[in-house]
Formats: sequence, structure tokens, C-alpha cells
Amino acid sequence: MNTTVEVLGFAREPAWLPWAVTYFFLIGISTSAFFLSLPGLAWRHPDWRSVSRRALLVALVCGLAGPVALLADLHQPGRFLNFYLHPNVGSWMAWGAFFIPIYMFGLFLYAWLCLRPQLAALAKNGDKFSGLYRALAYGGHDNPGAIKAAALVGSIGAALILLYTGMEVMVVQARALWHSPVLPLLFLVTALSGGLGMTGLFEAVSGNKEAAPLLNRWLVRSQWATLLLLVVWGLLGASGLSSAAAQALAAMQGEFSWWVTGAWLMGSTLLTLWLASSRRHTLVLPALFALQGAWLVRWIVLMVSQSLPKMGATTPRYFLTLTPDGLLGIVGMVGLCLTIYIVLTSLIPWDDRAEV
Repeated sequence: MNTTVEVLGFAREPAWLPWAVTYFFLIGISTSAFFLSLPGLAWRHPDWRSVSRRALLVALVCGLAGPVALLADLHQPGRFLNFYLHPNVGSWMAWGAFFIPIYMFGLFLYAWLCLRPQLAALAKNGDKFSGLYRALAYGGHDNPGAIKAAALVGSIGAALILLYTGMEVMVVQARALWHSPVLPLLFLVTALSGGLGMTGLFEAVSGNKEAAPLLNRWLVRSQWATLLLLVVWGLLGASGLSSAAAQALAAMQGEFSWWVTGAWLMGSTLLTLWLASSRRHTLVLPALFALQGAWLVRWIVLMVSQSLPKMGATTPRYFLTLTPDGLLGIVGMVGLCLTIYIVLTSLIPWDDRAEV
């Protein structure tokens, strides 16, 4: 008796490109850095003074660059405008178009109120930018109440950003690796790791090593949380309590590349944890590995997961190319962040020291 087996395969281009990874990475860092700025600038804890000022700089740099990557991912500004012309209240992605302006408005208002006294002091120097500083200072007096009010607006916007970036991926049932309640939490804790890492890197560039123990203490906590969430996801899949996680694990078992990817993720998380706990006075290495971990999680979830077939037997592969939608775009976003950093640090000193 002859049996005929028909194997179907559907070849598709990846729906999500590295622009999306870059946006999720930068906006996550910006929002988490915004929260790191609150203890020193809004609540006036002296031991957080330097860390919070540097975190505000991180929030501004990544907050200004992140939406550019989002617009590039949409390929034309008209698509972003369409969210406002034809709002879809049932879509988390559509809600993001409203959450982003709330966060950006709160961030800029908060940063301006925090920097006003310094701008007024710079206006008295008599250099060529004195007129600009005087106009931006708008009186220059410190207003703690207004800063806290702006911090509240920014916090609401940042929380909504963190919520929607996790939920818009999690609600996609067609992707087994995405459809898990663990995913928004994983994006949240790795965004915190990235914010701590970028703040630590900015502190290292400025030569301020006194902030290392404080940043590394929080980095240790974020890495423990990341490990816990990864273990929970694995247990949910292995036990069958989550059908999506079980389906993703089943699809991964026959692929050696997935074993390598999983080992890399767990190994880099453990290495970051070890560096942050054993080298408490070191900034650069823990910061770089924390940023690598935050990027890796988003790359695996958004790009590598698209190699898991949604139907049929075809396993599509994505290869990073030297194009604007690939490596060139990533390098360009790094250059944009560096440009924003140079402009902000050239106009305003950010060299307050932490009292850790």
C-alpha cells in the first residue's frame, strides 16, 4: 500500500525588521532611565543625584532616537498619521501612537523643569549661547512641585509605553514564542537592565566611578528577575500549562541553532549577574553586557522567532544584510544616538557627582 504525504511550505519575508528591535530597545531604555532619574531629581535623594542626572540624559538621548526607528519601521510617515486619522481602539499598536506623545511631552517638560536652574546659571557666563540659555531658563527658579507634577505625567506615559510594547507582541497568537504572559514582564525587566547599563556607560564616559555600586546593586536584581522569568517560561512549556510555550519548545527541540541561542541568552545573563555582583566598582563591563542582554532578548523575540513556522514545514531564515533595513540601519541609529549625546553634552554640563 502506497501512502502519499504532501508537505506544504510557505516562504515569506520577515514581517518585523531590525528597525522594530531598535525601537523596542531604545524606547525601553528611555522609559526605564526616566524612572531611574526620579529618586535624585524629583525626590531629591542625594545619593542618587549623579545617577539620576545621567539617567535623564539617557532618557532624552534614547527617547529622541527611538521614535525615528519606529517611523523607519513603518516605512512612511503616512502610516503613523493613519493611527490618528483612523484610530483602532482594539489594537495595542494603535494605542501606542497615543502613548508615545504622552511620554515624550512628560519627559521634555520634566527635563526642562529640572534643568532650568542650571540654564539660568549658564546664562550668566556671557558666552555666545547666553541669550539661548536665558530664553530656555524662563526665569530659572527651581520649582519642586512642578517637577513632581511633570514627573507624574512622564511616569504615566512611561508605564503605558512599557505596557503596550509588551502587549502588542504578546497578543499575537500566531507566534507561539510571543503569546505568553511572561513576555511583557521579560521586556520590562530587560528594559530596566538596559536603562541601568546605558546609565552606567554614560557614567563611565564621564569618569564618575562612584555610582558603580548603586547601579550594579540594581543590575543584580534585574538579572535575577530575568533568570526567574526565563525559568518560569520554560516550566510553563515543559509542564504543558501554557500551550503556546509548549508549542514553541516543541518547534525548537530539533533545531541546534535554538539550543545555541538559548545557551547564549542564559550564559550572558549569568555573566552579567556575576560581573555586577563580584565587580561592584566596575562600570563598563556590567553595563555593556546588560545592554547586550536587553538587545538579545528583543532580537530573539522579534527576529529569530520568525524562523518558527506558523504553518507548513518551511522554516524561514533571516540573515542580517548590509542594507538600510539591516546592519546599515542599526549603525545609523547608533550614530544618531551619538549625535544627540554630543549635542546635549556640549550645550549642558552633566557632571554632578554621586554620593554613594
